[in-house]
Amino acid sequence: MTRDQKIGHLSMLAASVMWGLMAPVSKAAMNSDAVSAMLVADVRIFGAAILFWILSLFTKGEKVQEKGDYIRFFFAGLFAIILNQGVYVTGVSMTSPVDASIITTTLPIVTMIFAAIFIKEPITGKKAGGVLLGAFGALLLIFGNRLLPGAGAEVQTARSSSLTGDLLCFLAQCSYAVYLVIFRNLIKKYSPVTLMKWMFTFASVIMIPVSARSLALTGWGSISFTEYAELAYVLVFGTFLCYLIVPVGQKFLRPTLVAMYNYVQPVVATIAAIVWGMDSFNILKVVAVVLIFSGVLLVNRSKARDPEDQG
Repeated sequence: MTRDQKIGHLSMLAASVMWGLMAPVSKAAMNSDAVSAMLVADVRIFGAAILFWILSLFTKGEKVQEKGDYIRFFFAGLFAIILNQGVYVTGVSMTSPVDASIITTTLPIVTMIFAAIFIKEPITGKKAGGVLLGAFGALLLIFGNRLLPGAGAEVQTARSSSLTGDLLCFLAQCSYAVYLVIFRNLIKKYSPVTLMKWMFTFASVIMIPVSARSLALTGWGSISFTEYAELAYVLVFGTFLCYLIVPVGQKFLRPTLVAMYNYVQPVVATIAAIVWGMDSFNILKVVAVVLIFSGVLLVNRSKARDPEDQG
């Protein structure tokens, strides 16, 4: 494993930890009537655009090399931010949390398939086995409490499933997989600051007509200090810092391997829930974590199309 690949793994691991913690934090914020799912999405998109523009003022200026890259930035933002975040939030609001969690485990599988189709990334036995092993571990983590003796109605989901909501959640995974595969050359071409500055700018332009009315009607005075702090975490750690370091991982690691870190997020969320007294520790969770990281290891050791991507 090269130095660049080690940096890529550390970047994805750090982002996965922050994203994993964002799940319980954002859920706590949305328990308030004053904080809606749309508001959380707006804070992430508009806030991150502002932060990336501010950061760009303190970094070495990087010019966009081709006018056609602005179009690529637009579509990258469309797939990675609007269709991923916006559609997923809408899907979660329509279906059960368990369904949404299960569907997020399809990202590495969809990415592996798209990478094979569009960039001819080989689907090896190790890669397919690692993806499926990680998926099984993630599903065990989600359903673990249901498998234990005495599990009853308290572990049932509070909301019923919805086919439309499930499909929207799946569309969100497909859109991010498209971004990881199709825009890989764009990700390698520019620094994370330049890449995210323009992606979030175009995403903000798309969101203005959608969110203007809801933002104007938001009761900002009814949001508590704690809820503002939770929104700040979602913006600074769960969005700005994550999207700043994720391109580093995308630059040095293969799309399928990047997608595999999606399985780390429920591990982090579960650990946080146990520490905060929201969940309990059991042997099934240990097995799930071992399966997930074993899957990541298998995919990491699988054959890459390009020698420089190996490892």
